[in-house]
Amino acid sequence: MLLAGCQDSADRPGPVGAGSTPPGPTTASPTSAATTTPTPTASTTPATPSPTVSLSPPWQVGASPLPLRPDGFGYVLPTPPELVDRRLPTVDLLPPPSGEFESDIRTISSQIRRRMGKTWSPSCPVTLAQLRYVTVSFWGFDGKSHTGELVINRGYAADIVEVFQKLYAAKFPIEEMRLVTTADVEAEPTGDTNNTSAYVCRAAVGQTRWSEHAYGRAIDVNPFHNPYVNDDLVLPELASAYLDRSDRRPGMIRRNDVVVKAFADIGWPWGGDWRNSKDYQHFSSSGN
Repeated sequence: MLLAGCQDSADRPGPVGAGSTPPGPTTASPTSAATTTPTPTASTTPATPSPTVSLSPPWQVGASPLPLRPDGFGYVLPTPPELVDRRLPTVDLLPPPSGEFESDIRTISSQIRRRMGKTWSPSCPVTLAQLRYVTVSFWGFDGKSHTGELVINRGYAADIVEVFQKLYAAKFPIEEMRLVTTADVEAEPTGDTNNTSAYVCRAAVGQTRWSEHAYGRAIDVNPFHNPYVNDDLVLPELASAYLDRSDRRPGMIRRNDVVVKAFADIGWPWGGDWRNSKDYQHFSSSGN
């Protein structure tokens, strides 16, 4: 199951989608001058080696599948303490930028097509020729610059580069930005995913029409920090701590902030402005 929680309308149901005090110096007792001090002998006891400290990651994303609800989503559970103020480091899949913002727009190569896997097929509403592989620089929560990748509709590729250039200049933190793959689509929900992504071919739930993601005309930004909520459904399922939008933490999107303004500049409305359900991660060309 694809774990991102974006939707196509404010009025539709959700998608199917890190000691003790040392002793003081010893004072020798006074002795007579005739006292002979014995020569110390070497100890035969081997020295105890210093323990090796193994630092485990603060959280292992995707490690624990959730029990499933009747609707196929995972049960919504309390946010683990490690993720209440989530600032996980970014794992680099691509070489990081030199420091300045970098971007590239290319057609979908055979290698990229293989990586996309089941996220595209000939039955999808756009051809591969209508899509573009885009790389952009972004800042991680680790304070380092990284290179992210997206598949976008070719008509919006240059606009999306402009958006992420503004986010890079503002040092807005993003945890992860990589292609959605077959593994993502088929994975059991774990409720802790946080991939900023765009293209995936799927129909809107309960609808006969395609979602905006299926056209490459939608992007979800930091889904965990900016969850989808509709009644008792929260996606990702462990992100309930981020439903309180007044508790501002890095990575969150808020009305009129740099993220909303950057997307508004290219005509993409924000799902956080929907009237019924809220999709705080979601931006699209149509507003759906």
